[in-house]
Amino acid sequence: MSATDTITGTTIQPPAPGTVDYKLEVLTIPVSDVDRAKAFYASLGWREDADFPIRDDFRVIQMTPPGSQASVIFGDGVTGAQPGSYENLVLVVYDLDEARADLVARGVDVSEIFHSSAFDHNGPRVNGPDPAGNSYSSFASFSDPDGNGWVLQEIKTRLPGR
Repeated sequence: MSATDTITGTTIQPPAPGTVDYKLEVLTIPVSDVDRAKAFYASLGWREDADFPIRDDFRVIQMTPPGSQASVIFGDGVTGAQPGSYENLVLVVYDLDEARADLVARGVDVSEIFHSSAFDHNGPRVNGPDPAGNSYSSFASFSDPDGNGWVLQEIKTRLPGR
């Protein structure tokens, strides 16, 4: 039996019997200045889904990157994590050159494109895109004003099951 999402009005289909679907929909990120973070993510073209000032010490903002089914939440009183302590938050893009150029045009300080692994803190980052053009292998990175680190990862062909 399907249900209707009251926010979007879309029909939600249940998973097949005997299975449970787990969908990552929201990441909570720590920021020190809520309005500065909101302005930054808005400048990236992210959609503001909510800004709920519940109390003086509790405000929730939800924003969604273009084309994404997952959103970020930040605000006052939403996490005890240290602002700027998150790293390797991944944004998947089809065309890394285009995505990097878009962010640069929006005033974001984005790294040059590199390959190897964005997640290997001990390994080298090799300048330039993956020479073979392999999906999952070329990256660029940037940070929000607090230092939370984002990684752009180019994926043109998904692995089986993805």
